[in-house]
Amino acid sequence: MITDLHTAAWVHTAFEYLGIGVGAWLWRRALRTQQLGGPLSDRNFAVVIGLLLGAAIGNKGVFLVERPDVALAIWRGQWLWPGQSIVGGLLGGLIGVELAKWATGQTRSTGDALVLPLVAGIAIGRVGCFLAGLHDDTYGLPTTLPWGVDLSDGVMRHPSPLYEIVFLAALGAGLWRTRERWAPVSGLQFKLFLAAYLLWRLLGDELKPVRQPYPFGLSGIQWVCLVALLFYAPLVWRAINRLPPKVHADTRLT
Repeated sequence: MITDLHTAAWVHTAFEYLGIGVGAWLWRRALRTQQLGGPLSDRNFAVVIGLLLGAAIGNKGVFLVERPDVALAIWRGQWLWPGQSIVGGLLGGLIGVELAKWATGQTRSTGDALVLPLVAGIAIGRVGCFLAGLHDDTYGLPTTLPWGVDLSDGVMRHPSPLYEIVFLAALGAGLWRTRERWAPVSGLQFKLFLAAYLLWRLLGDELKPVRQPYPFGLSGIQWVCLVALLFYAPLVWRAINRLPPKVHADTRLT
């Protein structure tokens, strides 16, 4: 496990950019496969801009919700560079894409092509989080379970980033194997992915330290996930109900 802060930062950043690169390559390939054109085609360019701007704003915004101490320090004039939040990036990117589609009069769904790229990109990034150990806020709480890991402080902890990698692998495999089941409703696969990831973070972050507790002892990110799910779950349910009768019946049996 990396104990030097400088080395941890470089390794973490390297895996972040590797995840972004692999995700972008997979997304470009998915667009071609689904005959949606390239990322810079006329109909996709506005979506790409909305995605990048929305993700960038949400990324930093939700981190500051998670760490109001950092937000307060910045407000007081201290120069700090905010960290990043995957939840914020996903939600901000979603809002940015929807605004871009509304501004350009597009109604087609664009999310399904992002599912596997997001799964791969986030999982690769979490490898960097794990290697960074205590220098990254994603490390787990102490545990007596046999698979606990020592992150260089002599305390056996939940390997939270590895839990997330396993979850993402299972979610990605499940959505891939059932992709034809969801295909009749464009965009449903992405909705299922996002709802599942938000639920995972709401529950799974219970195994991580809460640096700035909010009501009921939840972290800022957990509250963001909870509020997002309250708004997003009805959209997912309505999309599932638009499936053809036979497919809809199959989903209720599984």
